[in-house]
Amino acid sequence: MAQISVERKPASKPRKVNFFVRFARQWDIQLMVLPALALIFVFSYIPMYGVLMAFQDYNIFGGMSESPWVGLKHFRMFFESPEFYHVMRNTVVISLLKFLIGFPAPILLALMLNEIRHMAFKRIVQTVSYLPHFLSWVIVAGFVMSMLSTDNGSVNILMEKLSLIDEPISFLSIPEYFWTILVTTGVWKEIGFGSIVYLAAIAGIDPHMYEAADMDGASKFRQILTITLPSIMPVVIIFMILAIGNLLTAGFEDILLLGVNPVLREVSDVIDTYVYRVGIQNSRFSYATAVGLFKAVVSVGLLTIANFVARRSGNSLW
Repeated sequence: MAQISVERKPASKPRKVNFFVRFARQWDIQLMVLPALALIFVFSYIPMYGVLMAFQDYNIFGGMSESPWVGLKHFRMFFESPEFYHVMRNTVVISLLKFLIGFPAPILLALMLNEIRHMAFKRIVQTVSYLPHFLSWVIVAGFVMSMLSTDNGSVNILMEKLSLIDEPISFLSIPEYFWTILVTTGVWKEIGFGSIVYLAAIAGIDPHMYEAADMDGASKFRQILTITLPSIMPVVIIFMILAIGNLLTAGFEDILLLGVNPVLREVSDVIDTYVYRVGIQNSRFSYATAVGLFKAVVSVGLLTIANFVARRSGNSLW
């Protein structure tokens, strides 16, 4: 019996759609993005023109057009200033403490909340942990100062009742305690809100994987290590890249409010507060701009390096 051969035409490649055609088809969705783009353009790109002040002796009366160019003068002044060591040390140490403690804290909370089976109790814990995020740092700082106060502060009263101290301790006047108070307060404020993304990632895991692991006799801890963590690792890596890019952003509002005591300046002065103090309070605009530009360049470098390393795992920002 003769075989009939049928010629198959090669599959046609999908035709590329023009950018303007795709934009026209999605005009309603694109319009929703325009306000965000306008916001970024107005508040992030237009102010970049002011970066030129870092290379000038800025004259507030004459403006940038009449200010003389001085090159890298202000950068050298910052690197040679006696405050450079303390500012950089405080910035790096506080940033690393916030990264090493504050970054994994929401992940641990999300893992623990995921294991709670009593839904009413789970909702209560989530609500209580989310609420501090919506409080301004002014309120949080006032709350912490009230707790640590030597006059009827709850912490001092409790420690006296437990016979741990003989007289109240002025915690916010002792430099050795400042980093611990700052990092602990930051973790308490943001841990709940930061866990939302990880809870959403955990919710997307196929439940059949847990059922199969349970049938194989895997414990809950083993399931977390072999299923949950690997499944949410792409999200963790993305947020880790962003956190590394912000390593020099040790904080501003929290440090400015909690470190208001001049005694703490040696351990609380970071790049952001230094720029505010020197640039705004002392009107050294060019010098402060140079310090801020230095921080931005280093942050972009850290972000690029972190993204390059993460790309080897298959997850990166670009």
